[in-house]
Amino acid sequence: MCLAHFISMENHQSNKTKTPHEFKVMRVRECAFPAQMVDTPERAVEYWKQNIINADWYDESKEALVVLVLNTRRRIIGHNLVTLGNLDSCSVQPREVFRPVIVAAGSACILLHNHPSKDSTPSDADIKVTHDLIRAGQLLKIEILDHVIVGETFHSLRQLGFFG
Repeated sequence: MCLAHFISMENHQSNKTKTPHEFKVMRVRECAFPAQMVDTPERAVEYWKQNIINADWYDESKEALVVLVLNTRRRIIGHNLVTLGNLDSCSVQPREVFRPVIVAAGSACILLHNHPSKDSTPSDADIKVTHDLIRAGQLLKIEILDHVIVGETFHSLRQLGFFG
């Protein structure tokens, strides 16, 4: 994980009474290119190739959904693995997508995921999840700038017109 790690402060309290949990946000490590601007799908795919495919957890035979967290100037603060799925699907929940954006005080994000088949054509499920996440982001005032699917080539759902 490139963004942040939560540490419960409960173990650090000396009193024996039950108190609400306090969380401290700590940066685990800096990303390789923290100031890189991502304003095109091509740059998002370049970031994927430089960072994501080299991660210890990455397995090209499984779908992986990653969120790129961006600041107000559209520069990468970091990235986070949202979910690692199987051969042709992965489970996506809005809270897992937006949690790293909120924790890192990001203002926008880009979604990236791979298709192990190498065919980057968006599926009906990809389109539906994207629409659901766009609506969730609107409620949180966090803009999803694009959803890029990586395969042999790549497809940007924004460029394909799915962002309305």
